[in-house]
Amino acid sequence: MSEEKREQRKIRLHVYDIELPITIYADEEEIYRRAAKRATNTVAAYTAQANGKKSVIDILYMAIVDLALKYEKESMRNDTKPYLDILEKITSEIEQSLGDDNH
Repeated sequence: MSEEKREQRKIRLHVYDIELPITIYADEEEIYRRAAKRATNTVAAYTAQANGKKSVIDILYMAIVDLALKYEKESMRNDTKPYLDILEKITSEIEQSLGDDNH
């Protein structure tokens, strides 16, 4: 079975004070636009906080770290490995108990 070809689209994405021409999958446009809005809001917040005392590059790096930190926290929150480890242990114990009962 062949995978359907996804439609691509060229858009201009507004991020803070620039327009970025990018090519995206059409079904992801809304996600890109929300991400651009989040980036814009983050840069704007750091720009206001800096009050002209930081360079543009410093503000951008602070915004990058802020967004990356949020991403990392969300990734940790969605980490299911500890639960899978517990389930594996419990399953193993159940299987062992069932095996012992059959002898």
